Amino acid sequence: MARLLIIDDDDAFRETLDETLHGLGHEAVACASGQAGLDALRQARFDAVFLDHRMPGMDGLETLAAMRAALAHQKHLPPVIVLTAYASGGNTIEAMRLGAFDHLAKPISRQAVIDVLARALRTESPAADTARPGGLSRPLKEQDEEDASGFIGASEAMREVQKRIGLAAASTQPVLVLGETGTGKEMVARALHRHSARAVAPFIAINCAAIPKELLESELFGHVRGAFTGATGDRPGCFRAAHGGVLLLDEIGDMDAGVQAKILRALQEGEVTPLGSHKTVRVDVRVVAATHRDLAAAVREGRFREDLFYRLDVLAIHLPPLRERLADIIPLAEHFLRRAAAQAGTGAQQPAKALSASAAQWLLRHSWPGNVRELQNLMARCHALVRHRVVNAEDLASGAAPATTAAATATSALPAVLPAAPPPVLPADWLDAEMPAAVERLERLMIAHALARSQGNRAEAARSLGIHRQLLYRKMAQYGLG
Repeated sequence: MARLLIIDDDDAFRETLDETLHGLGHEAVACASGQAGLDALRQARFDAVFLDHRMPGMDGLETLAAMRAALAHQKHLPPVIVLTAYASGGNTIEAMRLGAFDHLAKPISRQAVIDVLARALRTESPAADTARPGGLSRPLKEQDEEDASGFIGASEAMREVQKRIGLAAASTQPVLVLGETGTGKEMVARALHRHSARAVAPFIAINCAAIPKELLESELFGHVRGAFTGATGDRPGCFRAAHGGVLLLDEIGDMDAGVQAKILRALQEGEVTPLGSHKTVRVDVRVVAATHRDLAAAVREGRFREDLFYRLDVLAIHLPPLRERLADIIPLAEHFLRRAAAQAGTGAQQPAKALSASAAQWLLRHSWPGNVRELQNLMARCHALVRHRVVNAEDLASGAAPATTAAATATSALPAVLPAAPPPVLPADWLDAEMPAAVERLERLMIAHALARSQGNRAEAARSLGIHRQLLYRKMAQYGLG
């Protein structure tokens, strides 16, 4: 039996989680505010903490920072599981950076509680405070989290990426970001910079594949006047420009072997030597390397230095391709349509176009060889070329770029994104309706069916639907099922 602390201002959710924990054989103490939870932690020892993110007064992230500061002198700090009904890239990364054990989205099922406790209760949290000095650099506001994080969608694959970014942001070690072209590797590097103690220092990005190898060394390490023909003055280079901050070496898999050796020295010694000079310059730079290539294979083939690979591969973040993130495709498409509407023209913002049900199905069936970048470009084309307000599947098919032979070959071996299945048995007008209206009708039917099956027992209906009771009550009021 474990002694657990619940900190949540939602009475219904707090009571439900309390009942679940007691049903699992644990002892639970429940608090309705961050300050009350902090006081309880000072008075007694707990094996784990469930902490709500959005609360009045001291919110979850502020409570987490205060909790770690208050208990920093103790050898045992309880694992803190942050819960939120408003999961975003920003609050996920920040929670993990501040030392959260995990970050889960509400509603949380009984099995999810069992799983996270099984992991948390066999893991002791480190005694050191991983937060940057002074705690939060600034409180993240809910309304700007999408812009602050840069991540859209809440698929399980991307939430794992966001958690890993939060953990890596608290470190100063090099990071290797791996993923197919167009998956957002630079976005990950910028998030690492934004959520780290180096956020106020420069972020410098250089594409190693876009610069001829004869010039790359000068771009990275700088040169002095007269170092080569045309060097009419001193140039600091990217390492010195990023001093105190973060340097992104994009497409490092295409870097020349001679430059790789100098990158290795810069990482090991923390110093660079400009071209034409014998004087070394100390630099304090966190390096983030990104590539779409298989660096391990490149090492075996002699195209990439083994010692540099292991120096970079300290903290690796793998970005999943878009075809493995089905839950993110529609939110991303709608986001890009809104962005295109906001950026179009010079006058007032244009209304964003909507996706029809057939368009949503087309998006989910497409293999996306170009990943998020391909989706963004397709939505920009639809906004510019489609004259009606609702984008249909035909508009997407005509606007999609034809797949190249290489892309077609690469995706032909993959399983179908959506297996062939008979058409759903639904009223015909549902398939012609816009998606939000169809989803609402389906929700209403499912809730009514669950209530009828449970003979009006709302707790049982909520369990069968996999949602918490507060959400069920809101949906019942919304659809007039009270």
